[in-house]
Amino acid sequence: MHILITGATGLIGSHLTRNLLLHFHQITVLSRSPERAKALFGDSVKYIGNLDSLSSLNDFDAVINLAGEPIADKRWTEVQKKRLCNSRWQITAQLSNLILQSKQPPEVFISGSAVGYYGDQGQSIVTEEEAPHPEFTHTLCQRWEDEALKAKSVHTRVCLLRTGIVLAAEGGALAKMLPIFKTGLGGPLGSGQQYMPWIHIHDMVEGIRFLLTTPGLSGPFNMVSPYPVHNELFTDLLASALDRPHFFRTPAWVIKLLMGESSVLVLGGQHALPKRLEDAGYMFKFSMLEKALENLFPKA
Repeated sequence: MHILITGATGLIGSHLTRNLLLHFHQITVLSRSPERAKALFGDSVKYIGNLDSLSSLNDFDAVINLAGEPIADKRWTEVQKKRLCNSRWQITAQLSNLILQSKQPPEVFISGSAVGYYGDQGQSIVTEEEAPHPEFTHTLCQRWEDEALKAKSVHTRVCLLRTGIVLAAEGGALAKMLPIFKTGLGGPLGSGQQYMPWIHIHDMVEGIRFLLTTPGLSGPFNMVSPYPVHNELFTDLLASALDRPHFFRTPAWVIKLLMGESSVLVLGGQHALPKRLEDAGYMFKFSMLEKALENLFPKA
């Protein structure tokens, strides 16, 4: 397949691009910094700097859209919120328009979203049918998904990736946690009872490839492990995997002071389950957090 990928230099995108190359797909990467992308992938992929040079996507069999400003890197000022929204909405809308303008459109459009779509759901089990809570993360993801769904037609199926916390040895959420935990200062956040819907990078990549190559699949998919855990257990298992203590609990008020409104990302949570992905036949390699962390941080 000839696949156009946005966000290829990010955590998920870089692992996915390498995986697809190993499966002999032809890849074109859209990047605002083609030089950076080429440093990652060399001459094995094609590069374009923007979509303005394309009048259609006739030459592509699939589009995978992973672009977006990192959501947890900065406080959510009104300016930052606008940046987060525009970095997702604009490129998704542009891709959908190009697909609709194509005489031979891509067979599948796989577009990013997040479990933040549901808002803070407390202890309730969350499948793809769950009604969302009206929060900023829901507003962000709802419009993101709506823009992608405009590309849906009898020729193009649209899959939405409602992604949880992606675990990888380098980058992503763990990159922010590891320095603290390695010094022995890690521990639960707030009450520690908020659910953390997580997914190993292997299953994230293989799950996307499953959606890519399984005809008939469309709509939203919770890209999370079948066994989410409370923050307290997550921090316990992470500290154990690193052979470090984890006595320090950070009070909710401290996190709110430091993060402001974005503190909902760590103090809230979703007991999200990958119902539609499992119903479609995907088999997780890393269902349990302990095994996932052992794989990422093997002990000598």
